[in-house]
Amino acid sequence: MKDGEILDLVPNHDSTGMSEGLMIPQAPTGFKSGFVGIIGRPNVGKSTLMNQLVGEKIAITSPVAQTTRNRLQGILTTPEAQLIFVDTPGIHKPHHQLGKVLVQNAQIAIESVDVVLFVVDGSVKAGGGDRYIVDLLARIQTPVILGINKSDLQPPQGESLDATYHQLAVPHNWSIAKFSATKGDGLNLLQQLLIDRLELGPYYYPPDLVTDQPERFIMGELIREQILLLTREEVPHSVAVTIDAVEEEEKITRILATINVERDSQKGILIGKNGSMLKTIGSAARQQIQKLIAGKVYLELFVKVQPKWRQSRLRLAEFGYQLEE
Repeated sequence: MKDGEILDLVPNHDSTGMSEGLMIPQAPTGFKSGFVGIIGRPNVGKSTLMNQLVGEKIAITSPVAQTTRNRLQGILTTPEAQLIFVDTPGIHKPHHQLGKVLVQNAQIAIESVDVVLFVVDGSVKAGGGDRYIVDLLARIQTPVILGINKSDLQPPQGESLDATYHQLAVPHNWSIAKFSATKGDGLNLLQQLLIDRLELGPYYYPPDLVTDQPERFIMGELIREQILLLTREEVPHSVAVTIDAVEEEEKITRILATINVERDSQKGILIGKNGSMLKTIGSAARQQIQKLIAGKVYLELFVKVQPKWRQSRLRLAEFGYQLEE
């Protein structure tokens, strides 16, 4: 590989089925495949669930709501099926242009998948946000599975909480699965339920791939995750990370990235006293990226103010947030 060349986690496919020299195999008789849209309110555990299902961390997780911004695809291949999970932004009432794009993309995903997995937070009773999504899903013909997540956080009388979600699913004849994305409990049954809903089909990707996103994109997301974890509500969603350069040397990968914010005050928070916060963010993100590429990383971060970038279609496109086709 040449210096400066980026290695994609998932290469481009051509009409021959070749993928960076890897032939997509012929699917065996009876093999199933399809796309599963993971839908739900913000912060119900959709990204954690997808990471658990594919067996690797490809989506960032955070206690801050509305973490996911892009339609991130995770790939799970078993001996009998290949499931391509589409992790969508949480469906919520948008307050800016970025929010509108995210919600529209989530709604488009509902229309373009083979199965919808509607994830809810089983540690609280169903609310208005859940009912809003039910109304959206009631208009489509796509099979829906209601997934009650966070079973490990339910009180002893969790059945009363489950009942509020059963009331949403039963009128539409939706199947119901209960699980814990963090503990892994119930995921085998959920996985089989999803496979049962798929049609016969080919391998869409080589069996050993876990995402279709390029490595550079995942690097930016891992940096953004640490910002969300370390700054919490101080710099909530005004951050966009761009990877400016990746240079692969024999013993180390050098990465230059820019953290874009909307206000000078946010820049000050991210840098911290004598650069302390930026160093902490960089150190934590570097450790995560090293796990991703299985090698040593040098990470240099810069902070830049881009006023009102979330309201600008030009800036949104520049930072990779575009309305899906």
